[in-house]
Amino acid sequence: MLAGAALIAAGHAHAQAVSETELAAQFTQRWPDLRALYEDIHAHPETAFRETRTAALLAGRMRALGFTVTEGVGRTGIVAVYRNGEGPTLLVRTELDGLAMEEKTGLPYASRYQETVDGHAQFTAHSCGHDAHMAAWIGTAGSLLALKDRWHGTLVFIGQPAEEGIGGAEAMVSDGLLTRFPRPDFGLAVHVSPLPAGTVTLKEGAATSSADSLQIVFHGRGGHGSMPSSTIDPIVIGAHFVSDVQTVVSREKDAGTFGVVTIGAFNAGTVGNIIPDSATLRLTLRSYAPEVRQLLRDGVERTARASAMMANAPAPDIVSMGGTGAVMNDIALARRLDAALRPVLGDRLTLVPASAPGSPASEDFSVFIENGVPSVQIGVGGVTEEMRADYRSRGMAAPSNHSPLFHPDPESTIRTSMTALTLGALAILGEAPATP
Repeated sequence: MLAGAALIAAGHAHAQAVSETELAAQFTQRWPDLRALYEDIHAHPETAFRETRTAALLAGRMRALGFTVTEGVGRTGIVAVYRNGEGPTLLVRTELDGLAMEEKTGLPYASRYQETVDGHAQFTAHSCGHDAHMAAWIGTAGSLLALKDRWHGTLVFIGQPAEEGIGGAEAMVSDGLLTRFPRPDFGLAVHVSPLPAGTVTLKEGAATSSADSLQIVFHGRGGHGSMPSSTIDPIVIGAHFVSDVQTVVSREKDAGTFGVVTIGAFNAGTVGNIIPDSATLRLTLRSYAPEVRQLLRDGVERTARASAMMANAPAPDIVSMGGTGAVMNDIALARRLDAALRPVLGDRLTLVPASAPGSPASEDFSVFIENGVPSVQIGVGGVTEEMRADYRSRGMAAPSNHSPLFHPDPESTIRTSMTALTLGALAILGEAPATP
């Protein structure tokens, strides 16, 4: 088997250049169907490992294109394979899941979809852009098959569940993604953000941060609110911890390195005159460098134990709720993609050096990279100038991912994502576009 640059070169030997006009024609032909698909997915978000409707919808589309599709990989994931002669194997990934939150965009196709969780109805929303990613994924598959005389190799298109919960990529790998199916030589993915529509960002090295989720339960001794001396108050212990743990970031971590400790949930008690027996906190730790990741984890655990000890309380229960490493884009592949995309995108394309910081957000595309698949996650802007002007007129910035108001422009986002993924695939399996 060839490796690295030799694999890419093998793909080029089979290819003829594709023009910007051809790419535009591919999008125009598919846009009405992709728009309907996008609006359907947007209106019916399903959360982590519940994506049965979404997975079935995408699996049907891929079978219709001629892919061999396997469902139920990593519980609710799908794997679609298309072989087109000898050449590299390319993984192209999209996410299937939405978020457990209520959408407030007011769009005609806004989600009013609800799931039943622990006996309660919970609104769901595609407030991260996975709906646009999925439509672009389908569109890219169709474009590559229409251009299959320009490339040779194997496509492994995967629909990954549970990205938001940081667990779906690991579930797919554990279920044999890299052994039951052709093992990818390279991987690509896109992610939309509130950057200007039509722009593309290629980040060398760390593209996103690592993330570790923890649950900490502080144990006390409950009692009457009027007699606190007969109790050990876990709320006070937790409050001390919330304040003190930030010194791990401000006093232990080097000021020039990225690291964040966020306490996103603090749950304790039922009414105002009862001191409860316990308090439960949920945290997320984020960083780029492995040594900072370990420093944060050690500091959080040490501070939690010290907070309990200071109150003469039992040691807290500290449980890992999962985590993922930083997405480390392959530098050589990022530069190869830059060379392939620049003739079409021009100054709408930015190559960000490894020395610059990545996004503070996290996601588990890193799992495939950590399992030996050199990859690049491509950043795509989704906010048009008209949208930005409207937000300014209302005295607000463009909403970010995970906001209930987040809605990137579908047409430009899907068009740009398809362009980037198609050109990226051809840079690996085929040829860069012709210079206009």
